[in-house]
Amino acid sequence: MSFAKLGLSDPILKALSDSGYQTPTEIQKKAIPLILKGEDIIASAQTGTGKTASFVLPILQKLDNGETVRGRSIRALILVPTRELAIQVEKSILAYGKHLQLSSVAVYGGSDLEENKQRLAQGVDILVATPGRLLDLAYQRSVFFNDLEFLVLDEADRMLDMGFIDDLNKIIDRLPSHRQSMLFSATINPKLRYLADTVYDDAVEIKVSSKGKKSNIEQWMIAVDKDTKSALLSHLIKENQWDQALIFVEKKHSAAKLVEQLGKRGIIADSIHAGRSQAQREKVWNDFKTGKLQFLIATGVAARGLDMDNLSRVVNYDLPYPAEEYIHRIGRTGRAGKSGEAISLVSKDDFKNLCMIESLLDHLLERREVAEFPVRKAVPISILNYQPRSKR
Repeated sequence: MSFAKLGLSDPILKALSDSGYQTPTEIQKKAIPLILKGEDIIASAQTGTGKTASFVLPILQKLDNGETVRGRSIRALILVPTRELAIQVEKSILAYGKHLQLSSVAVYGGSDLEENKQRLAQGVDILVATPGRLLDLAYQRSVFFNDLEFLVLDEADRMLDMGFIDDLNKIIDRLPSHRQSMLFSATINPKLRYLADTVYDDAVEIKVSSKGKKSNIEQWMIAVDKDTKSALLSHLIKENQWDQALIFVEKKHSAAKLVEQLGKRGIIADSIHAGRSQAQREKVWNDFKTGKLQFLIATGVAARGLDMDNLSRVVNYDLPYPAEEYIHRIGRTGRAGKSGEAISLVSKDDFKNLCMIESLLDHLLERREVAEFPVRKAVPISILNYQPRSKR
């Protein structure tokens, strides 16, 4: 199937061709026709399956076909959890809408508030925003929703994980009830289901997923003692001559420590985490994307919104919590059908997290051994469908 068969207009098809896209992904095939028909949707699809285009393309077309509204009242609102994702989504809007006369802006914590106000005062069709910054602008009467036609909650599960539920409710209360709403998420959990019930009356549900098992991503783990983890990672990088890796840790101080440990072994790495400025994060990510930097250490802040088409592998130096975060992390590789690998370094202390991840995946991770790193504290085999008694 081609994009033309989905009912998209010639200017959008030309922009897609300019960007090198010819064939829609599964989520795009299912979502675009429904959105063009005016349906509310709840869509579940893994990271890297083309969710952004599945809502941006039909919204652009419907806005282009509609009546242009002048003033501060926006026509489409796309809410995202992080500034990285806000920037990425607006880049997609600019690319896909390059032949249309539509305006957009991304606002997020860390961007210049006065600049945000000035841009909105000029009139904006599509606003991409993080919840906190949007409320700041709304409280200062710098953004209005009278003419809002479309609401998108992108990476909705992540917004809940980051504690945005109160902000989301405050925002939704301000919006006109007559609108088309879309919710996109990699996973649907009970908290998200509850939020969806407050946003939608009769939404069409779409699911494009296989419980986290992507055939184009080779997933495996190595059991390791905590005190030899950095040495093992260095060994894997050198022995396997890795060209590049995005390496996830849980805490920002762990990122700085690992950069130092790798450096002592002759491996140059840098880090992205919440303690670094937006300018620093953008520079490091651009260096990584262009190949100037081979190894990037990141906290969960980089699990969403940082797109790279040809990333060879991701490494879970620390296993994530909650388990759903694993899906978002591995989704940084194997994008758009390309192959990739996801490696997890697992110590005995990680056993409960491992159980939850494997239960979510509905399969055990392949276990591999490195002869040079025998394990003193063995990691037991997980029991699928393990459910923790409480959060750790």
